[in-house]
Amino acid sequence: MSNLNRKRALVPKMYCRFFGHQYQVSKQVTEFVYEYKCCKCKKEVTTNAKGGLTELTKQSKEINAVLEHIHYRRQLKTRGAPIAE
Repeated sequence: MSNLNRKRALVPKMYCRFFGHQYQVSKQVTEFVYEYKCCKCKKEVTTNAKGGLTELTKQSKEINAVLEHIHYRRQLKTRGAPIAE
C-alpha cells in the first residue's frame, strides 16, 4: 500500500475518532433492528438485543439475515397471504 493511500485511509478514521461516527441506516432488518454504516470511515454496526450498537461481524450478518427472513414470513402469515416456498 502506498504512503498516499495510507494517509487517505487514516483521515476518515481520525475524523471519527475526534468527532464520532456519522452512522446512516444501510438496511432495515425489522422494525427495531437496523444495520448502520458510517459515511466517513465505512464502519458497519448493528443493533443488539439491548438496543445498543455492536460491530457487524460475519456471524451477526447471518443472524440478521435469518431474523429478516423470519420477520418477513411472520408478516405474510399475519396478513393472510399464501406463503411461497
